[in-house]
Amino acid sequence: MARLTVRTDRPIARIAPEIYGHFSEHLGRCIYEGLFVGEDSPIPNVNGMRRDVVEALREIHVPVLRWPGGCFADEYHWRDGIGPRGERRRMVNTHWGGVVEDNSFGTHEFMELCRQIGCEPYITMNVGSGTVQEMAEWVEYLTFDGESPLAGLRAANGRVEPWRLKYIGIGNENWGCGGSMRASYYADEYRRYQTYCRNFGDNRLYKIACGPSDGRTEWTETVMEIAGRYMHGLAMHYYTVPRSGENKGTATGFTRRDWYEVLARTLVMEEHIRSHLAVMDRYDPEHHVGLIVDEWGTWYQVEEGTNPGFLYQQNTQRDALVAAVNLNIFNKHADRIVMANLAQLVNVLQAVILTDGPRMLRTPTWHVYRLYRHHQGATLLESTVEAGMAGTDTAWPVPELSESVSRAADGSITITVANLSADSGQTLEIGLEGGELPGQLIEAAILEGSSDELDRHNTFTEPNRVQSADWSAAVRLQGAGLTTRLPAASVLLLRLK
Repeated sequence: MARLTVRTDRPIARIAPEIYGHFSEHLGRCIYEGLFVGEDSPIPNVNGMRRDVVEALREIHVPVLRWPGGCFADEYHWRDGIGPRGERRRMVNTHWGGVVEDNSFGTHEFMELCRQIGCEPYITMNVGSGTVQEMAEWVEYLTFDGESPLAGLRAANGRVEPWRLKYIGIGNENWGCGGSMRASYYADEYRRYQTYCRNFGDNRLYKIACGPSDGRTEWTETVMEIAGRYMHGLAMHYYTVPRSGENKGTATGFTRRDWYEVLARTLVMEEHIRSHLAVMDRYDPEHHVGLIVDEWGTWYQVEEGTNPGFLYQQNTQRDALVAAVNLNIFNKHADRIVMANLAQLVNVLQAVILTDGPRMLRTPTWHVYRLYRHHQGATLLESTVEAGMAGTDTAWPVPELSESVSRAADGSITITVANLSADSGQTLEIGLEGGELPGQLIEAAILEGSSDELDRHNTFTEPNRVQSADWSAAVRLQGAGLTTRLPAASVLLLRLK
């Protein structure tokens, strides 16, 4: 038996809704076919945006969406994506597949997508191949409320009123695809570029600097030292990539050992977060700068027969566990993590949605986001878990359980628990201690796994094979706590009030 203890009298920090953010890049079939099909498409759409995809994204309460990249951001020139679509400049997407980008999805289309989803836009600006003037003019085009050539251009393109834009990234992976810069050089460039990103009217920009990759703290150290007082957030990237062989491993058809390797590698996220926060604390002891994990998720070999540059992969129960583990980690660092963005939204890497022409499916990862949506904006509560280790006979042992707990403004408590064991379920005892305790179970749901089929996933012929189900019959309330079963490889949601 495992035990989870929740201290209802020990609130820690508000969980920023933006922790449940997403990422959309001009990569493969994420934008085109996945999100945008155009007004003339036979696929039902609103102003060119797929109606089925938008409805599915609204259901998981997407709070913020990052665009246009990724590596693509540092070769994207925003003026190519405005004006009549038939007159927009075409280019080659040199980063992702060498395909022609016709720029039919640009600034106006992205802001319309965010309006339909009901989320905040997060735009990554071009530092790698762009200019300070180009960046400054894009901010003015988006947000200036008054008379200027750029406001006039925006109006001529169909938008008189300025948009509200909070989040801007000053470059992306500038240590790599964003310019192969040294940290000190980027830090100076960041200071220069951000200077000309103005706050127009009452629009206030939240400026995000390019941060580190993985656990390498040297970049964080230098950028914080030189530019820390000029930023609001620092963006870190970490992908869960199996490295047991010459390739990245497969999304399906993997072994039990592969299961544990992926989960062990994703748990390293906790170590990376702690190491970078320790560096940030030295230069920002008052915590003015938030940590942002704006690219994370699993990265496997592409599906056979697909363009290698499109990064299309299947999504299984293993990916659902990866999502649950990371969201629990982010929740538990709610005092410092202000945003996280899963890579990527549709048809790329650890997508929450896959499409095939007019067909669409919700992946197991989407179902985790639906279970976890109640954490958004709630207050993290102190919680501890007593459980054993799983996979101890492999090279990749992992803790059996991962959890996080929060309390919403209405007093309801949300408990999310993931069983990382591929081998066995167990009984879970949950104790609530301190303060006023909730009186009844208002929701219990589970995304149930299978130790016999670790790569269970949804297909276009069976789109609902993996989905959450009611679990209230398996929960027994007793005094100031409850007991339930937690099957192998499963993700559990409990809500009490």
